[in-house]
Amino acid sequence: MDVRAKKKFGQHFLCDEEIAKRIADSIGRNLPLLEIGAGTGVLTKFFLEQEDFISMDIDPDMLQLLKGKFPGSAAKFVQADFLNWKAERFFKGEFNIIGNFPYNISSQIMFKVLEMRNCVQEVVGMFQREVATRLSSGHGTKDYGILSVLLQVWYDAEYLFSVDSTAFSPPPKVQSGVVRFRRKASLREDCNEAALKQVVKSAFNQRRKMLRNSLSGIFHPDIMSGNEIFTRRPEQVSVEEFIELSKLAEAAKRDRK
Repeated sequence: MDVRAKKKFGQHFLCDEEIAKRIADSIGRNLPLLEIGAGTGVLTKFFLEQEDFISMDIDPDMLQLLKGKFPGSAAKFVQADFLNWKAERFFKGEFNIIGNFPYNISSQIMFKVLEMRNCVQEVVGMFQREVATRLSSGHGTKDYGILSVLLQVWYDAEYLFSVDSTAFSPPPKVQSGVVRFRRKASLREDCNEAALKQVVKSAFNQRRKMLRNSLSGIFHPDIMSGNEIFTRRPEQVSVEEFIELSKLAEAAKRDRK
């Protein structure tokens, strides 16, 4: 079956076997595994012998191709959109995620992972290189941003390696990068997620401004006065410091009630 890449699904099929093996070798095998974006199965085949493995693709043509290619594993292939997927239908507890993610929804995939962080222990994903760099960057860099902070509250992010466009068919117009996210040993229970998102998004939505300007709608001038952190720009603020700011914002909100 000849299946052509569909632009609407952001498809670029990985065809480099060596790269596929490097990605496969980067994920832990200690938990059930979900593959997002099975494509032509170049990565899939490394996991078919794992009993608790599911390979997902939104494109029915891909599923037809894979079931014909791996007829003994047809039950492992699921047509679904990860952004609307219900994990509890397939996994009873924790699981890991791997994939050559569609670049047009890769950030949304990671926001979904954040929502599922109690279940998702580890993620290894292929991203557009600029996105991969952004997700794994620490404070003090120009690539550090909203999703960098939110992910790194709960996950350790490691940029593993870059991938040239020639490893794909059709070749994308961008370079790619593989990133591994490992959930931190202890999930932050002291962090109010709503307050954190408000602070982080407000700060980076005006990333060229000092926090005393971008966060003026959250903090009273009296709170910001004399506190050095409010004289910084958001890329100069560490993940831990953003957590502390979210706690300060939550306390200020309680005081106003």
